[in-house]
Amino acid sequence: MKTLMFVFLLGIGLHGAAAVTHSLKYFYTGSSGVPNFPEFVSVGLVDEGQIDYYDSNTRRDVPKQDWMSRVTADRADYWEEQTQLCLGSQQTFKANIEILKQRFNQTGGVHIVQFIEGCEWDDETGNTNGFTQWGYDGEDFIVFDLKTETWVAPVPQAVITKHKWDKVWITERKNYLTQICTDWLKKYVDYGRSSLLRTELPSVSLLQKTSSSPVSCHATGFYPDSATLIWRKDGEELHEDVDHGEILLNHDGSFQMSVDLKLPSSVTPEDWRRYDCVFQLYGGKNDIITKLDKAEIRTNWGKTGIRTNEEKPIDTTVIIIAVVVVLALVLVAAVGFIIYKLRKKAKVPQYTECHQKSGSSTESQDS
Repeated sequence: MKTLMFVFLLGIGLHGAAAVTHSLKYFYTGSSGVPNFPEFVSVGLVDEGQIDYYDSNTRRDVPKQDWMSRVTADRADYWEEQTQLCLGSQQTFKANIEILKQRFNQTGGVHIVQFIEGCEWDDETGNTNGFTQWGYDGEDFIVFDLKTETWVAPVPQAVITKHKWDKVWITERKNYLTQICTDWLKKYVDYGRSSLLRTELPSVSLLQKTSSSPVSCHATGFYPDSATLIWRKDGEELHEDVDHGEILLNHDGSFQMSVDLKLPSSVTPEDWRRYDCVFQLYGGKNDIITKLDKAEIRTNWGKTGIRTNEEKPIDTTVIIIAVVVVLALVLVAAVGFIIYKLRKKAKVPQYTECHQKSGSSTESQDS
């Protein structure tokens, strides 16, 4: 799981995703030896938008969307309850990361424990899916396979955990991922309907770094993230010499993505307009079609290799901002912890979490 955080934060809503699929995800990060960073952080996301936040410095679970205030209409003590659960997880985590270091024969240094759990729900078909993963220092530690209803241990240090959890944490995990998580996801989608079900079309630009670089079709400012961006020639979608980028989150909650086209050297200027870039938002009525026009390409290069006043420079501001925001989310929003306990002289993880939005207490069972 070298890229667990990046897979879920940068790879969300890939090319061709379905708009009717909603998601609820929780990210935890526990750290040791990281200066000026909370030892424990928890963040919840609905449809990739942050809904709450807790860290070991503020010691409060707080809403990050205005519509999340509606949750207290059903449960007046909701935020206090979640805060107490997170406080408990924070206290146990500090000791447990030391146990992980013992398992891996480590002493000092910087160490990171990551946890991600969540579910998806298709509001058209009713299909659901769920996932639970732990990682330690950038590698997989243990993963729950919902299809086979088993724990998978990619490293020897997690085998003892797998054996225990295969006996005691199967039914509970399945119930959470398929029932509790999806029930809360449906509630959140209803609470935030005006925001989560909105649609926004992007601005589309043609960008090129140098005269020999691929031409990039860049769409930014769209919502939701279920969109496609393709290159066509004579109305037919191109697959060769095309590179689809991932959908990235903008600072304002909208999304951006790019698709690059490497033009064959044999293409003449007269043939350029046979190519076009097409953006389509799932469920949208009107595609945004951008013809490949050399005069419309925004670039930083000129005929002499020096940008002139007449040429349009590439506006990289929005791209840079998005990258910075995503990197910040990786540090703050990718959250996880693994709980350990000594039993019969064998230190084994103990399952607990601070996002049981069902009103149940922290899951702390003897492992």
